[in-house]
Amino acid sequence: MSFLTRTKGATADDLVTGKGPKEGILSRGAALLIMCVFTLYFLVPIWWLFIASTKDRGQLLTTPSLWFADFNLFNNIKDLLDYNDGIYVRWLGNSLLYAGVGAVLATILASMCGYALAKYSFRGRELLFNVVLGGVLVPATALALPLFLLFSQVNLTNTIWAVLLPSIVSPFGVYLSRIYAASSVPDELIEAARLDGAGEVRTFFTVSIRLMVPALVTVFLFQFVTIWNNFFLPLIMLRSQELFPVTYGLYTWNTQLNQIPELRTYVLVGSLLSIIPLIIAFLLLQRFWRGGLGAGSVK
Repeated sequence: MSFLTRTKGATADDLVTGKGPKEGILSRGAALLIMCVFTLYFLVPIWWLFIASTKDRGQLLTTPSLWFADFNLFNNIKDLLDYNDGIYVRWLGNSLLYAGVGAVLATILASMCGYALAKYSFRGRELLFNVVLGGVLVPATALALPLFLLFSQVNLTNTIWAVLLPSIVSPFGVYLSRIYAASSVPDELIEAARLDGAGEVRTFFTVSIRLMVPALVTVFLFQFVTIWNNFFLPLIMLRSQELFPVTYGLYTWNTQLNQIPELRTYVLVGSLLSIIPLIIAFLLLQRFWRGGLGAGSVK
């Protein structure tokens, strides 16, 4: 009889036959309880918002908050879209412009910067990367007032550029692009492209960027959500309501509830509609997003 004993779940045969390490009942129950609590924490407000959006103004405070009364969702949406010559549609378009164009440009710039930091050796590279990492720690609200002073010097406040230009900078995107490019783009492949006569720009846009797609989708999704939910920068920069994003526009309506009570329904329905683009983006890109974030988390 051998003195060495074999532990269950420690060999490949055990994994193949499904005999892996067993979890305790208490640990599994605690994990399920925590997941249920957090699921309710995130879903109950959305459910409340949906229910409130289906009611007319008189039923909001007189009927149960988490269950239906008369279903007036489509009438409420029509009234919202018609109010003030359809200004809500304009705000929604502005948000799509700021978030869509800003996220695309931020992704391209971050991927180019991260690729250069990963694949080219030059003096000060690590110092530059550390400065970029420092930018991740600076909250966007702390930069809003300095940006306003800079843009006011060149007469760009209260314009689309006042919101769009600051949105194309993503230090986190540079960080994620660098670590993903270092692991997913082989140096031999770049050398082969150079031997075939391709320049550095052509090598990046035709060869390297295809290998970085999961990381780029992750950067795009993070930047899209960040710009979409940005509130303080439009508050500082914009004065004309035609330029407002949907978040700032709904806030201005919310401040007028004492004078115009019917805006309460419009704020609720507008908030419900404003999260639909984010849900669609997450559902379409979650496969790439999880892959890119997982690759970055182990580096």
